[in-house]
Amino acid sequence: MTTTLSILDLAPVSPGETIAQSFENSVALAQAAEANGYGRVWYAEHHNMATIASSATSVLIGHVAGKTSTIRLGAGGIMLPNHAPLTIAEQFGTLATLYPDRIDLGLGRAPGSDQVTMHAMRRDAMSAESFPQDVLELQGYLRGESRVPGVQATPGAGTNVPLYILGSSMFGAQLAAAYGLPYAFASHFAPDLLHDAVEFYRREFTPSAQLAEPHVLAGVNVVAAATHEEAQAQFDATRRTRVRGMISRTPSSPEYTDEQIDIFLTTPNGRQIANMMRFSAVGTADEVRDYLTEFAAGAQADELMIAHQSPHIAERLVSVELTAGAMQVATV
Repeated sequence: MTTTLSILDLAPVSPGETIAQSFENSVALAQAAEANGYGRVWYAEHHNMATIASSATSVLIGHVAGKTSTIRLGAGGIMLPNHAPLTIAEQFGTLATLYPDRIDLGLGRAPGSDQVTMHAMRRDAMSAESFPQDVLELQGYLRGESRVPGVQATPGAGTNVPLYILGSSMFGAQLAAAYGLPYAFASHFAPDLLHDAVEFYRREFTPSAQLAEPHVLAGVNVVAAATHEEAQAQFDATRRTRVRGMISRTPSSPEYTDEQIDIFLTTPNGRQIANMMRFSAVGTADEVRDYLTEFAAGAQADELMIAHQSPHIAERLVSVELTAGAMQVATV
């Protein structure tokens, strides 16, 4: 099975960088992905996170689309309970009209934020319960077959932006299978149910107007570098940054040294956080190729959604190129 490579970009704001620099980095990453034959680049909706700048996801997609030519771009994903389906249909209908045959729309039901931020977004805590109905409403707008009498998405109607269901549990697998949509599993940070969810999705898949056969995207972290030691050092630095962000949530939190973070990672709580990045290919191009080949086979993945985890953009661009060369990337 030929496995397509794609990229998940959170528009990370590295220490010492500005948000504007983060957006410049996202453009550079997408341009490198396009030049090296990756299938698509997706951006994830998060809120109130100082190190992630992809909160206004559709705006960022439009900016990057204007700086690239052919690569597909999309949301991985839009957290649909945060929004009215009509609003998302109009946003992505606009993008699809401006950039035909280049826009994807991945959908998740998580908040992408904490409880306080949910309140600030005016989100109803029960809004996730209507996610299945909201997906169908959104799909109807994009097809020009609105389920709401008298309401059409302008722009949006007839653009048929392809939908993807994102998930890290059995719920997403069940919904994607029932609706006949591609399924993207967030195994790059929630690895535990990957194989069970994919097995269920493939077994229960029902063909649809969008998709005749099941299509699985599996998230995986990658750090490719000239030497194994260099790649490992980059991965360790990224993991420490993630741990700091999870245990230092307030301005009054202490500043932890690298040594203290490494000690914490040996504790039960630390090992639990480390397990979130269990699926990670770290090493030389050949080592990354071997890992990704085995991972794709085990996950029954048609496509790998790669989160290049090097701390700095220059290192991420090297990782993008080395991985593409090693895998002889297949395009979408």
